[in-house]
Amino acid sequence: MLADAVLAVMWLGLTCYALFGGADFGAGFWDLLAGGSRRGLPQRKLIEHVIGPVWEANHVWIIFVVVLLWAGFSPVFAAVLSTLYLPLTFTALGIIARGAAFAFRKASTGLGARRLFGGCFAISSVVTPFFLGTVAGAVASGRVPPGLAAGDTVTSWVNPTSALGGVLAVLACAHLSAVYLCADALREERPELAGAFRRRALASGAACGLVAAAGIAVLHADAPRLFTGLTHRALPLVLLSAVGGLAGVVLLVRRRYVAARASAAVAVAAVLWAWGAAQYPLMLVPDTTVAATASHPAVLAACLASLGVGAFLLVPSLWWLYRLFQQDLAAVRSGRDRAGDGRG
Repeated sequence: MLADAVLAVMWLGLTCYALFGGADFGAGFWDLLAGGSRRGLPQRKLIEHVIGPVWEANHVWIIFVVVLLWAGFSPVFAAVLSTLYLPLTFTALGIIARGAAFAFRKASTGLGARRLFGGCFAISSVVTPFFLGTVAGAVASGRVPPGLAAGDTVTSWVNPTSALGGVLAVLACAHLSAVYLCADALREERPELAGAFRRRALASGAACGLVAAAGIAVLHADAPRLFTGLTHRALPLVLLSAVGGLAGVVLLVRRRYVAARASAAVAVAAVLWAWGAAQYPLMLVPDTTVAATASHPAVLAACLASLGVGAFLLVPSLWWLYRLFQQDLAAVRSGRDRAGDGRG
């Protein structure tokens, strides 16, 4: 029970990274496709303004997941990192390059430097989730055996399931970001940008659906055990993801952007939990279970206790951070006006 509890908390952290960090990566995707320096400037300014206060905080979740995997399931940690060190190294380099380029672009004044750092930020925002998706595909398709570097360091992540995972990760991040940016644009009183990101959200949502549908054949041929789990035990979550995606499209068409955010988040989160449900109780396919790889119960209990203390400090801080930068712009201006009139 302790191992299952730690695994559930770890999966919750992975979900938070997908929903928050993934949206940041998606913002870089749209930054890449925004257009030339002049035409794309309004969109890039909105992206910088929206993710600037929170992008560093969003990476807390991936650190949380990695540390919890190391402490709670160290044999799995060793197997994954030793077999998949290439895509994980590319992921780490992408995160570093993305953060540095984002900071340097904001501080640069010359057009050439801004273009250079902007290109680095945008490209790394695309390749990083792709490599994370290939890692997920490698684990889900059973290409990471237990032991140190026991799997092939190339074919473990260069295969059809990993490619599917990488493409879906990029598209899901792009869709989340476009949906989130619709409401952000309205809050900043830029309805024309909200319309532009609405079109991008609809297009990326349709692309996600098409790739997911094509992925059925890929999983059937390349990862039959995962396919069976998704079509049996995890089928309710798969259907929930589909319903969330369709509801999000309807809400976007009706310009209900805040509700569309929730639907898009449900669609993405349900996919992650469907993978977990399809593979459980295995940590590594085909026969490495949660119980066999879990740390000593005393270690697991200490992890859960420290997580409780950390959550008491972290969750309110993150909530306040997001609340502070998501508050309604009109309300802020109204408060300033009242203060100016002596009524604040």
